[in-house]
Amino acid sequence: MASRAKPTARTDKNGKGQAKGTRRRAGAPEEGRAVKRGVPATRRRADAPLAIEQKKPPAARISQIQVLDRAVRLLEILSRADGLTLSELAEEAKLAPSSAHRILSSLESHELVRQIGKRGHWLIGVNALRIGSAYLRHRGLAEIARGVMRRLMEETGESVNLAVEDEKGVVFVSEVESRHPIRAFHRPGARAALHASGVGKALLAARPAAERARRLKRLELERFTPNTIVDSEQLLEELRRIRARGWALDDEERTLGMRCVAAPIYNEFGEAVAAISLSGPSVRLGHDKLSRLALLVRQAAQQITGGLGGKAPGRDHEDY
Repeated sequence: MASRAKPTARTDKNGKGQAKGTRRRAGAPEEGRAVKRGVPATRRRADAPLAIEQKKPPAARISQIQVLDRAVRLLEILSRADGLTLSELAEEAKLAPSSAHRILSSLESHELVRQIGKRGHWLIGVNALRIGSAYLRHRGLAEIARGVMRRLMEETGESVNLAVEDEKGVVFVSEVESRHPIRAFHRPGARAALHASGVGKALLAARPAAERARRLKRLELERFTPNTIVDSEQLLEELRRIRARGWALDDEERTLGMRCVAAPIYNEFGEAVAAISLSGPSVRLGHDKLSRLALLVRQAAQQITGGLGGKAPGRDHEDY
């Protein structure tokens, strides 16, 4: 009777024995072969590649962030200028002109920038205004100014006021009071004369020359103290000095014993829409302190202007 041949053993690479001639169980994975989770091996071809999640390499993500940073930088530069050529814009942004042009073209397609003429100047686009206006809709002048006013009061110890102009003069809309028992006080809603208040003179001085002259013609220059300016020519000269240095002084012109330093606040068109003032007794606001106090008031006005999305007119502005 013929004897049955015994299967011979073979050793795999891990040293484990496997009977030669024996078959692998149907559906079992081959040694060393990965199986895709959740998919039965019997339904997947033995040589089918595994699915691998496709991720963008880190370098690509960094490149996208760099492009965004450059686009924002170009918008910021354009927001401070009245139009720049491509070469001027690229130089200030420290970009190659070709890179700057690609970014500008993309921004132009979204109306965030615009170009006047084929090789003309680049300007901020109308959609940038729409986006900026969304911020302004949610913040009012008094709200934006409040924190700045409080810091100015804490730094100087004197009362700080915010005022706007109307047909009858100026109206105080907000105040942060000094903690001193003797202090200046202007209740919100109170009025003051344009020609005899720091805020009034600051707003008058910020107007273009022709408009300023027309406004003065309608004013009744009432005298409140011996220091009140009631001569129109003298007042015009005072307004020119105010416009040149950027701040106004009420030197006991409304109330004897009280001084006030004020500076204008501007909107996005470079128009004065309000003024901020620092007021207190003349004995505490001595002439030797005015330069320092005026600097602080001007800085506060600039911060509020920035919060409004505004800008002060440049030195080349009409009659500056």
